[in-house]
Amino acid sequence: MARTPKTPTDAPDRPARKAGRPTSAKPRPPRQPRQPRQPKSKPAETREAVSETHAEPTLEPTAATSNQAEVIETLSMNLAKAAMMAQSAIAEAALTQADRPAALSADPFNVAPAMTSVMTSLAAQPDKMIQAQADLFGRYMQLWSSTARQAAGEAPDPAPVDKRFKDPAWSENPMFDMMRRSYLLTSDWMNGLIAGVEDVDPTLKRRAQFFTRLLTDAFSPSNFLASNPVALKALAETSGESLVKGMQNFAADLERGGGSLRISQADYGKFVVGENVATAPGQVVWRDELFELIQYAPTTETQHEIPLLIFPPWINKFYIMDLQPANSLIRWLSAQGFTVFVCSWVNPDKDKAGFGFDDYLEKGIYRAVEKTLEQAGTKQLNAVGYCIGGTLLGAGLAHMTAKGDKRIASGTFFAAQHDFAEAGDLLLFTDEHWIAEIERQMDAAGGVLPGAAMAETFNALRSNDLIWSFFISNYLLGKDPPAFDLLFWNADQTRMPKTLHLDYLRQMYGANALAKGQFEIGGLTADLSKVEIPLYFQASREDHIAPMNSVYRSAKLFGGEDVTFTLAGSGHIAGVINAPAAKKYQHWTNPALPATLAEWQADAVEHPGSWWEHWSAWLGARSGQQIPARDPAKGLLKPIEPAPGSYVKVKS
Repeated sequence: MARTPKTPTDAPDRPARKAGRPTSAKPRPPRQPRQPRQPKSKPAETREAVSETHAEPTLEPTAATSNQAEVIETLSMNLAKAAMMAQSAIAEAALTQADRPAALSADPFNVAPAMTSVMTSLAAQPDKMIQAQADLFGRYMQLWSSTARQAAGEAPDPAPVDKRFKDPAWSENPMFDMMRRSYLLTSDWMNGLIAGVEDVDPTLKRRAQFFTRLLTDAFSPSNFLASNPVALKALAETSGESLVKGMQNFAADLERGGGSLRISQADYGKFVVGENVATAPGQVVWRDELFELIQYAPTTETQHEIPLLIFPPWINKFYIMDLQPANSLIRWLSAQGFTVFVCSWVNPDKDKAGFGFDDYLEKGIYRAVEKTLEQAGTKQLNAVGYCIGGTLLGAGLAHMTAKGDKRIASGTFFAAQHDFAEAGDLLLFTDEHWIAEIERQMDAAGGVLPGAAMAETFNALRSNDLIWSFFISNYLLGKDPPAFDLLFWNADQTRMPKTLHLDYLRQMYGANALAKGQFEIGGLTADLSKVEIPLYFQASREDHIAPMNSVYRSAKLFGGEDVTFTLAGSGHIAGVINAPAAKKYQHWTNPALPATLAEWQADAVEHPGSWWEHWSAWLGARSGQQIPARDPAKGLLKPIEPAPGSYVKVKS
C-alpha cells in the first residue's frame, strides 16, 4: 500500500480537491496561529560582544530602500501612463480611419507574385536550398564559437559596421551583442538568398529584394524597446519619462497624420519660409495660375549678360536651393555675377487635376522663358532643370528644337533623368497594380496626389535613415525632433495633379517613352537627339532617386557635341547642394563622354570639394559679356512682392 505523505503539523487538514471543473469555494476551517519560535539562547559573553559592536536594529526603512521604492513607483506610474497614452492614440486613430474607404488592395505593392516567383525558383533547386541552409548553420556555429570565447574572456570578433548599433551599449552587454550579431547574420543571409535567385524576371526579383530588405530592416532589434539597450538605459535613467515623452510624440504624429502615422523628421515649428529659410533677397516679377517668377537681387556691380532661369522639381519646393545663406545656391550664383531667375511652381489643388505635360510645357517652360527674357531685355537665356524639372526641360528643349526656337542658349541638369531604364528602386512603384492604388488615392483627394504620399514613397527608399532612425529617437528614446532645415524642407511636400503624375509614371517610368523617341508633348514627338545646344549634366554617386548610371544614359541621348558630365559625391540632395565653402565630399570630371559610365569613370579625375566652381566656369563661358547689374525693381515687369513669394508658402 502506498504510504500517505505526512501533513505539516502547522497546516490544517483539507479535503482532497476533485478533478474537473472548479466549484464554488467551500468555507475553510480557521487556521491555527503559529507559535513564534524561541531563539536559541547564546552565551552571555557572545550577547555582550554583539551588543557592543552593533546598534539595536531599527524598524524604519533606510534612505536607500526608500529611494528605490520611489523610483520603482515612479517607473511603474510612467509605464502605465505611456501605455494608456499609446492605447488612446491608437484608438483615436482607428476611429478617424473608420469612415475612410478601404484600400484598393491588401497588397498595393504587388509583392505576393514576386515572392511566389522567388520561392518557386528556390523550391525547384533543392541543392541550392541545402547549400543555403548549410551556410546559415555555419554562420551560427561561428557566432556561437565567438560568443563562447568571449564568455571565456577573449576579445570578441569585430562586428559588422552598422550605424544602428554604434552605441557602446550594444557591445558592452554580451546578451545585446549576441542579439545584434545574430540579427545582422540572419538579415544578411536572407537578403543574400533572394539576391542569388536565378531564372526569375528581373523586375519581380528586384521587387522581392526591395521588400525583403524593408522587412529585415523593420525587424532590427534596435526598433523594439525590449531589445534596444540604449532605449532601456534611457528608460531606467529617466524613471520612464523617456517613454512617456515618446508616446506623446507618437500621439502628436498620429494626430498630425489624421489617423495615419506621419513620423516627424524635424522640429517644424523652428522654421518659417521667408524668415529663416528661403531668405535670399529678390522680387516676384510675374505670377499666374501655374508659377511665380522670382528675380533675385544682384550682389555684384556687374553681371553676365545672359540670364539664368532655374526650373526646380514640382514634387518639392524650390528653396532647397536657398536654405541658409551659407549653403544657398541662389546666393552663390548671384555672387558669381549671374542674374538668377527661379520658377516657383504653384502647389496645385483640385482645380489643377487635369493639368498635364502640355500645360506645364506651354504655361510653364514657354511662359517662364518669355517673361524672363522680357525682364532681362535679352534674346537668349541659359536654363537649369533640377530632378523632374530637368525631365520637363529636356522634353521642352526637344519641342523648341522641332519648332526652331533658339531662345535657350544652354541647358544644365541637376540629378535629372530622361532615360528611365535604370531608374533605381522607384521603378518598383510604377507598375499598373501600384498606379491603380495611386489613382485611387488621387481620386479620394479630389484629383491630386497628397504630398504625404510621395514623402512616404521616398522615405521607403531609405527606411533606416528616414523612418526607423526617427522612430527610435522620437518614440523609444523620447527625444524632440532636431531643428534641421534640410529635413524641414524634405517634409514640406507639394501635391501633384492627377493627369500630370499618371502620365509621368506611365510614360517615363513605365514606357521610357522619352528615351525611345515616343513621347508626345505639345502636339509633337520629342526627339532628344535633335537637341544640339551645350549641355551640362550633374549626377551624384550615391543618388537613390536619379542613379548616376541613369543620368549618364540620359546625357548620351542628346545630339550635340558639347555635352559635359560631372559626378559629385554623396546623394540626391547633398550631392547637388554642396557649397564650396563647406569643403565637403568630392567630384569627378572627364571632358569625354564614352559609351558607358564605367568607361567615363576609368579616366575621370577626382577633385576635392564641391562641383559648383567647375559648373560656374562652364556656365560663365556661355553667359556673354559683363553688363551693369540688373535691379529686379527696375525691369519691365513690376515687382509683385518680395521673394520667396506666396506659392512656396502654401502647405499641402
